[in-house]
Amino acid sequence: MTCPILKANPQGIQKAARIILQGGVIAFPTETFYGLAADARNKAAVKKIFQVKDRGEGKPILLLVAARSWLTGLAQEVNAQAERLMEEFWPGPLTLVFRASPYVSPLLTANTGKIGIRHSPHPVTQALVQAVGRPVTGTSANLSRRPSASTAQEVLHSIGEGLDAILDGGKTSGGPGSTVLDVSGPSPQMIREGMLSLDELKPFIGENG
Repeated sequence: MTCPILKANPQGIQKAARIILQGGVIAFPTETFYGLAADARNKAAVKKIFQVKDRGEGKPILLLVAARSWLTGLAQEVNAQAERLMEEFWPGPLTLVFRASPYVSPLLTANTGKIGIRHSPHPVTQALVQAVGRPVTGTSANLSRRPSASTAQEVLHSIGEGLDAILDGGKTSGGPGSTVLDVSGPSPQMIREGMLSLDELKPFIGENG
């Protein structure tokens, strides 16, 4: 069956949200590349992401939220430094890694006990997560070890057979991914420098990042 391509208008976003809530996996545009969204609470849907990407289950999957209040039930603790970072950089290209709540599936944490969470600034992403009403996955919409996709057609040609729908928001801007910062310990640690540079973060994390 051909993977349906939905327009990134209110009707298409609502349809994509319904597919996610029914256990499906959809591709959607972000501020960099296309991502894969599934209900973070649905283990079968999360497992499907690994199958679609041909990815081993030993790698964690970040989550997207629509508000800081959604961290309840996802992160064990949100310290004052993490609060300052979210105040300054969310919504934005900053993934914060917290100690995961016991309610978070080990499939998402790759048994690390930690979970990466981001509040995307992309309007389609924001609207989709709001429409779903709960955290969704935000891993890239591509086969593992292959280039990321910046158009709906690229997603369709690479992994379309395994998806339930693609939300077409046009060509994304590409570039580096989100910056990933571990805030699970007493001092933040840079995992990956992306769209936000270490210099931009230093006023909020000191010299230890």
